[in-house]
Amino acid sequence: MSHHPVEVRDLDFVYPDGTQALDGVSFRIEHGGSVGLVGANGSGKSTLLLHLDGCLTPLRGEVRIGDVPISPKTVAAVRRSVGMVFQDPDDQLFMPTVFEDVAFGPLNMGLPADEIERRVLASLERVGASHLRDRPPYRLSAGEKREVSIATALATSPDVLVMDEPSSSLDPRGRRRLIELLTSFEHTKIVASHDLELVVETCSRVIVLDAGRIVAEGATVEVLDDEPLMLAHGLERPHILRHRHPHSVVSKTGSPEGNNLNSPG
Repeated sequence: MSHHPVEVRDLDFVYPDGTQALDGVSFRIEHGGSVGLVGANGSGKSTLLLHLDGCLTPLRGEVRIGDVPISPKTVAAVRRSVGMVFQDPDDQLFMPTVFEDVAFGPLNMGLPADEIERRVLASLERVGASHLRDRPPYRLSAGEKREVSIATALATSPDVLVMDEPSSSLDPRGRRRLIELLTSFEHTKIVASHDLELVVETCSRVIVLDAGRIVAEGATVEVLDDEPLMLAHGLERPHILRHRHPHSVVSKTGSPEGNNLNSPG
């Protein structure tokens, strides 16, 4: 694995209807960083994520993965380094079987058949979905689709993992498995989520978006524990922080140590 910091510089994006979705967004995430992207509906989170693997092209500004700026010429190479989990699993699952969906990325990387199978089986096992390998995606529950869509991203062994609302539709066991997976992922991860409890447990840093602009950025607990800030931008202080002991310390993931973090939420 090579090192792939993520850098966004003065990013602007306007949808065809004139909606300014991103307005001068800039940040840098060093390799191995874990960043939560939070904000109310319409704040620009999903739009920003879609720029990170070249699904959208900025009106102005630049996105760099490692030393490579994303452009039509580089986007194919960039996508080998960035594993993307879309907000709607149906946008990600389109093959006849789960196995073929998870194999799609490795197959397009030109890997040999035995390596493709190894990656597919390992990725499905990691998300607890090995038993689904021969099922057609349309026969899966919403939570199962979510698990498989995560496996499709993991199968390419990405340096950067980008996830849009990854805990949606997951039951408590699936959500706990997701948290364990995210905390074990050693490379760069960016998680956009309304599930602020999950962000506290898995991300050491957070970026708050409102109306397409960054309005706050910093250590996860410090930012999300600021109730006036949260309320001013359509959010609430996470429940997990309301019951934090005043003398608890912050772990390397950003979550408050000494608390019971094993409840489903």
